[in-house]
Amino acid sequence: MMKQIKNLRSTAAIFLVMMVATAQAADNPRETPLVKAVKRARTAVVNIHSEKTATGGDALFGNGKNRKISGMGTGIIVDERGYIVTNHHVVNGVDSLRVTLHDGSAYTARTIAIDQRQDLAIIRIDPTGKLPVMPMGTSSDLMLGETVIAVGNAFGYEHTVTSGIVSSLSRDVEVNEKQSYENLIQTDASINPGNSGGPLLNLNGEVIGINVAIRAGAQRIGFAIPIDDARRVIARLISIERIDHNWHGLLARDVKQGAERQLVVQSASPDSPAAKAGFQPGDIVLRAGDLNVIDNVDLERALLNHTPGEAIRIAVRRNDETRTLQLELARRGPAPVTAESVVHVAEKSDEEETRGWQVLGMKLAPVSGQNAEIRGTRYRGGMRVTAVRSGSPAFLNGIRRGDILVGLHIWETVSEENITYVLDHAQFASFNPLKFYILRGGETLFGHLDAAAGN
Repeated sequence: MMKQIKNLRSTAAIFLVMMVATAQAADNPRETPLVKAVKRARTAVVNIHSEKTATGGDALFGNGKNRKISGMGTGIIVDERGYIVTNHHVVNGVDSLRVTLHDGSAYTARTIAIDQRQDLAIIRIDPTGKLPVMPMGTSSDLMLGETVIAVGNAFGYEHTVTSGIVSSLSRDVEVNEKQSYENLIQTDASINPGNSGGPLLNLNGEVIGINVAIRAGAQRIGFAIPIDDARRVIARLISIERIDHNWHGLLARDVKQGAERQLVVQSASPDSPAAKAGFQPGDIVLRAGDLNVIDNVDLERALLNHTPGEAIRIAVRRNDETRTLQLELARRGPAPVTAESVVHVAEKSDEEETRGWQVLGMKLAPVSGQNAEIRGTRYRGGMRVTAVRSGSPAFLNGIRRGDILVGLHIWETVSEENITYVLDHAQFASFNPLKFYILRGGETLFGHLDAAAGN
């Protein structure tokens, strides 16, 4: 009997030791909240390497020797299919982009959409499998002195981690004559060249800002775009209308205040898929397909890559009840071909003889820099699209009557002479497909015109 008692005591002692060891391992004093935060978020951070061509001599006439310049930046995975957000200035004017993931795999990336004024861009890679998506926080309840962490490609040193505090909120910063920012987060976490586009994290490992700028000549003064501001821009940049040319017609607003994060329906456009599905003002969108929804980015992500007419289940909360609506997307391609917007080839006119009409399929009229749509932007003026020829490069790329053409390739377009200069340039063949920039609804959009198409 005594022997059995001793054996039981021995077994209990061993069990107690194992329990203590397990508890100690689970509560490793070295694994601080900061370490845990980095572990949670780091796999959704990517390193960006770029290459662009710099022209020596007179760039306007192409004189001088060209040379390649390498650049670097950081990005945040916002969708498992390979959509990544970074800064516009990281991808602006580059010839090529290379993205390296946390596991070391590398992919060629392409620019999907940009917002120059907000200095944000969406690029995309084609991964072999689903990617980890960055945990999203909110910038609505940031506290002065709160610990934050910056992760990025600092000076080309990939996945560099620095930490600091929130030094100030709502900073307005003018970087140069061409770029200024509003409502930035100021931090003393070290942000260096190459950090641009990377995440500023809280101690939960959630992104609360996108690192964007540093103060030259100062130490430990860096800035980040609040994530709530950035997510509103990202939603527009990855909208299904922009990427898939589909349409849902739902207008909803992000509501974020600390732990309260939800997408509230404001209205549904008349005769739109959302109106037909039965959305009502005040509905709170909970889920779209298999994705939980807290803001417009989640909604657009959930609707990406679906075909028109396909029914998508949307769960909403209405009057404390959960309801399921069936949303069938509709096609939203280039602007409709109408007598008012399209001049057919058979209709001869003076405008048809312009180079913009002949090569690109657009009738254009000058817009002054004092125009309400131009004023407050970076542009000195532009060319209003007054008509689009059916089947032309402009038509095939979704350019609409009312758009303002503000740039072709690397040049501004404020007059017909600017357009003629680009289209008759001796090196025009090397420009094709021709990059274009238009203003539409206060946003700068871009794309590429194949000048060999539609002629």
